[in-house]
Amino acid sequence: MEVRKRFENDKLKKLQIFNGAQLKYIAFISMLIDHVNNALITPFLNGKGFLLHLSNLFLILGRIAFPIFVFFIVEGFFKTSNRKKYLITLLLFGVISEVPFDMFTSKVFFDPYWNNIMFTLALCLITIWIIDAVKAKISNKVLWYSISIVVVGISCAVAMALSLDYDYHAIIVAYIFYIFYDKPILGAGLGYLSIIKELYSCLGFAMTVTYNGERGKQNKWINYLFYPVHILILGILRFYLNI
Repeated sequence: MEVRKRFENDKLKKLQIFNGAQLKYIAFISMLIDHVNNALITPFLNGKGFLLHLSNLFLILGRIAFPIFVFFIVEGFFKTSNRKKYLITLLLFGVISEVPFDMFTSKVFFDPYWNNIMFTLALCLITIWIIDAVKAKISNKVLWYSISIVVVGISCAVAMALSLDYDYHAIIVAYIFYIFYDKPILGAGLGYLSIIKELYSCLGFAMTVTYNGERGKQNKWINYLFYPVHILILGILRFYLNI
């Protein structure tokens, strides 16, 4: 058993070729591709031609981002030195991003029926934080799992009530990544099954397995500002081009 476990760990290490910075920037590129597709290409589709093929390619590449971002919320939960500050930062940039998000998605300045991914990620963090706190106080695993499922159910209901981007799917994926934190392949596989309707998200889930545990050289302002800035630009283009 020990030999087999060592062998599996060695195989996994060969796959772990990307650090946190590299994976996040891959996710940023994927997200940008997806958003450009939604804002600037999809409105011009007529069911045939080059634009349709380009849009389909962008659709596939755009599915990489979501699993990586949720994965790093769980990773951040375990690795950050200040969870409260982490949560406040997510909420702050959720507020900053909301008008650009509504401009980008709905071509309005305020749409209460669809709210941006920063709020979703903040709720994911809150959910696993509560579950982890309960775990510290309850030694009975069956009871803890039962309570954790109830917490996830409540968070899913909140996500849907607040019309958060990716709603309950993000909560479930974050929960799976949390539960299988030490088993990345299993976590990625089950996470994909939970949102299998997004067929090409398998690319993003597979990318999470390549994480080597190192932070890499990151700029926290780029990490947080990339989202609101690029959707603001796309939102302005939608208004300017009237699409």
